[in-house]
Amino acid sequence: MTDLGPLLDTMIARIETVRSPMESRIERALRSVPRHEYVPPVALIVGNDRPPILIDREADPELWLRGVYTETALVTQLDDGATELRDLDGSYSSSSSAPATVADLLELLDPRPGDRVLEVGTGTGWTAALLCHLAGEANVTSVEVDPSLAEAAAKNLAAAGLRPHLIVGDGADGAAERAPFDRVHVTCAVRTVPYAWVEQCRPGGVIVTPMQMGVGEGHVLRLVVLPDGTAQGRFREYASYMTMRSQRYVHLPDPEGVQPRESTTRVDPRMIAGAPPGARLTIAALAGVRLDTRAEPECFRAWVSSTVRPQEKALVIWEEGRTEYTLYELSDRQVWEEVVAAYFQWVRWGEPRRDRFGMTVAPDGQRYWLDTPGRVIG
Repeated sequence: MTDLGPLLDTMIARIETVRSPMESRIERALRSVPRHEYVPPVALIVGNDRPPILIDREADPELWLRGVYTETALVTQLDDGATELRDLDGSYSSSSSAPATVADLLELLDPRPGDRVLEVGTGTGWTAALLCHLAGEANVTSVEVDPSLAEAAAKNLAAAGLRPHLIVGDGADGAAERAPFDRVHVTCAVRTVPYAWVEQCRPGGVIVTPMQMGVGEGHVLRLVVLPDGTAQGRFREYASYMTMRSQRYVHLPDPEGVQPRESTTRVDPRMIAGAPPGARLTIAALAGVRLDTRAEPECFRAWVSSTVRPQEKALVIWEEGRTEYTLYELSDRQVWEEVVAAYFQWVRWGEPRRDRFGMTVAPDGQRYWLDTPGRVIG
């Protein structure tokens, strides 16, 4: 049997090059729960802006094992299973998350022995196994929407001698029959926090979830549930996770027969696309839009669309040598102007960083705030 010690040492060392040293109990969990026991025979190494690398246990067992113990995410499914991983082309729909990110979220969650934990997104079963190590397998409930992934995860966990409570269903609904929970650990990104998670947590319980509001990279949100039935907390750090299937964005074709209004803007779309996390949170809170971009040799395109009404959209094109940029709008709503206004509002606030922003989740929805819950911004 391969000695995992050197591989684990290398993985831990690489994790700690991108973050502060881990808590000892989190490191012990990562060393005690072998990642390779939860990775399928074929997977894709992704990250660092490089093309995906296929690892195949049958074709090259040594490369596969080394790949599993890298510090990056491993994609384990494309297009909800409709595309073979060997095709190397498709939308990522499930993965084994990057170990550094897993460590970050587990430290924020802070599960202790005896805590009742709800996990949303079983995936390969690896993080469920880590939670079993930290809280005790009888206390872990994990929900997976994809039946094939749920079946594979159950086999992985059983092979390791672990039997947490596994549910096939939409994690947005939580697991009311297993509530109340002390911790909710989410392994997919959401646009809106389902109130069911708050409702199923005891007061003082903690929810840690990636958020993807549609503007640039995602964020980690740590919420604490309050006795009044709300939850509140701050955005903590960067996170890049696949969006929960029931909250994926809907891409609508441009309406037929509608001619876009053409004008110009002096605001460089690259500035908006590359804005710091605090600016992106402000744009999400004030404008409620999604931003998609594409860089080409001589131009840069930015599409802006409403997250609620995707037909409200605009396209801005930056071209080399120009100081005004072409703007096409496809609805009466001036979504680009709203984005620009939100960006400069962030500037007027003094360009606050990500960790000054927070969110309150209540039965009637979620509210963004700056510095304190009483200073609601959107």
